[in-house]
Amino acid sequence: MFAYDNLGEYMNKIVLTGGGTAGHVYPSLAIKEELGNNYEYHYIGGNGMEKDIIAKEKDIIYHTIEPVKLVRKLTLKNLLIPIKLIKSILQAKKNLKKIKPNIVFSKGGFVAVPVVIASHMLKIPIISHESDLSMGLANKIILRYCDVMCVSFEQTTKLSKKCLYTGQPIRKKILNGNKNNLNLSTNFNDQKRNLLIVGGSSGAEFLNNLVTENFDNLCKNYNILHLCGKNNKNKLQNLNYKQIEYAQNMGDYLDWADIVLSRAGSGAINEFLALKKPMLLIPLSKKCSRGDQIENAHLFKSLNIALVLEEEDYNKDVLLKKLDDLSKNISTYKNNMKKVSTENASKKIANLIISKLSKS
Repeated sequence: MFAYDNLGEYMNKIVLTGGGTAGHVYPSLAIKEELGNNYEYHYIGGNGMEKDIIAKEKDIIYHTIEPVKLVRKLTLKNLLIPIKLIKSILQAKKNLKKIKPNIVFSKGGFVAVPVVIASHMLKIPIISHESDLSMGLANKIILRYCDVMCVSFEQTTKLSKKCLYTGQPIRKKILNGNKNNLNLSTNFNDQKRNLLIVGGSSGAEFLNNLVTENFDNLCKNYNILHLCGKNNKNKLQNLNYKQIEYAQNMGDYLDWADIVLSRAGSGAINEFLALKKPMLLIPLSKKCSRGDQIENAHLFKSLNIALVLEEEDYNKDVLLKKLDDLSKNISTYKNNMKKVSTENASKKIANLIISKLSKS
């Protein structure tokens, strides 16, 4: 299972997979970045966000399959899942036979399930990664087939002997951001703290509404950059406020920020931790999630590296009080973050992949 490159040298092939959100794609790019250019990279995914992100990578060959969305609630649509899944597995298997990869790295999400199952059938080594404290449905399935499940939180290793604590892979462009690249046209007040509000790769309606409700008080106290999500721009205006639909250069925005108000997706909060950014987390409610963000947020709270405000407990006074706490105690939160071990996850996973390749 080797490819012959233009230089006449044999090159290992690596298949990356995962999708549904940007958080299922960017960690794979962080690992690819660590592995370097000595490999031929392929990506198997659907027609979602993963395809748009990978399209910007000139050295990754993209292959499309029709993934199956796994639905937790009881619905007649679930009766079709086995048939659709078999079709997706056959599509993935066809692509894998054509690519002949030496190894597959899965970042999870429903897109990755058929790829991992097909890889297992073809006896291709599989390394996967779980970002959240508890395992999602897709990764619970993937765990049965992969060789190793790398995890972001040490507590997650209790779930299986296959789990290996590595931490969260983070791209170098995040870690090496530079606020001077932003070229902000807004005349921010140098006497105010810089507040970055992040709703996730597709925005967050609750956070966007929160900004609207508290706009005057927020602008009175902070310079604000608001990542609102595509097509979610509002008509609010203030010299201390600027909104952006989506940030390709997230590292530059984080370099600008003194404090962060955000959802509690594992990828994002681990980036804040790595960059020592005090954070107020408003996790996605259990009403519209499995509660993974709530678990992530309260773990960070228990480590004294974040404040948490659940949606059900939200009111204007509590929000402003917690932001004020962060703003006044930045050095305390930064020192607490320094005490929390942050592994070089990208390097650890890259070395694991290299080790597997050496044995193939």
